[in-house]
Formats: sequence, C-alpha cells, structure tokens
Amino acid sequence: MTQRLRFAFYFLVPIIVILDQWSKSAILSEPRFNALGCLDQTQRCGQIEVLSFFDLTMVWNRGVSFGIGQSEGVMRWLLVLMTTAIAIGFSIWLYRASRRFTGLALALVIGGAFGNVIDRIRFGAVVDFLDFSGIFRPYFFNYVFNVADAAISVGAVLLFVDQFLMSRQEKAAGAVNED
Repeated sequence: MTQRLRFAFYFLVPIIVILDQWSKSAILSEPRFNALGCLDQTQRCGQIEVLSFFDLTMVWNRGVSFGIGQSEGVMRWLLVLMTTAIAIGFSIWLYRASRRFTGLALALVIGGAFGNVIDRIRFGAVVDFLDFSGIFRPYFFNYVFNVADAAISVGAVLLFVDQFLMSRQEKAAGAVNED
C-alpha cells in the first residue's frame, strides 16, 4: 500500500468521528428525544417513526455491543481504556498494513471506536438512535445503533473477509508461483 493511500485511510478516521458526532449532536438537540432527560434512566427517551421498518429511537447504551455488559463507575473507565488501546493497536496495524482492504477495514473500526469513546467519556454511555427493529420485529430482535457502530460493524466484516479469505488467496497464489 502506498504512503498516499495510507494517509487517506488515516484521514478517513476523523471523517467517521465527525459524521458520528454530528449525527449524535442532532439527536441530542432534538427535544422530542428527551436525550439528556433520559440519561439518568428515570424518564423514557423519545422515538420518531420514519418508515414502517425504520425509526429514530434515542437509547443510551452503557454496554459494549447490543447493550451487553452494562458498565458504570470504574467499569466505564476500563471500557474507555480498553477501547482506546484497541484503537491505538489498530492504528499501528494500519501503519504496517500492506493491503488496501486491510487499511479500509481498520480505518472504519478505528473511527467508530473513537466516536463511541467520546460519548462514553462525555456521558458515561453511547448515544444510539438508528432503529431498524421493524425489520426484525417478527424475530423479536431489537438493535439500535449509531454511525460509529455501523463503521465498526462494516470494518469488522471487511477485516474478517480480508484476513481469512483474501490472505488465503494470496498464500495459495504464492504456493502456485513457487512451484
């Protein structure tokens, strides 16, 4: 991967963070969501129906993913440190990456991780608001997420494809070339 392309992937990281924080700011400033009022969990957060399968639903996520591992107090800060350490590790990996696909995947995960870390530091929880549970309603599956979560999920899938499928193809091609 060229230095220029590597720089482009590093530039993608703050773009993801800015898009994520901008979208969350729009949700936090909308009175119908009562976002700050429901931060202490004594009041219900708001919801705006957009389409039959998509709503904007304000949810504070104190957990890791899908609300798993709810963390407050010291655990909140351990989660911040752990997420930051992973993002820094992925940043080093991005610097050393040789494949474009790897670089793109890592930039998405890093940007998403930092976007959610900012929320966790500011509020003790992450702002989630994209609600596609209407699609999953027959399966009783509710998942509300944000731009950072989407970047992390797409990046993780791309990283899996890159590391397990594309690297195998490269190894197979190398073995054929050696013969």
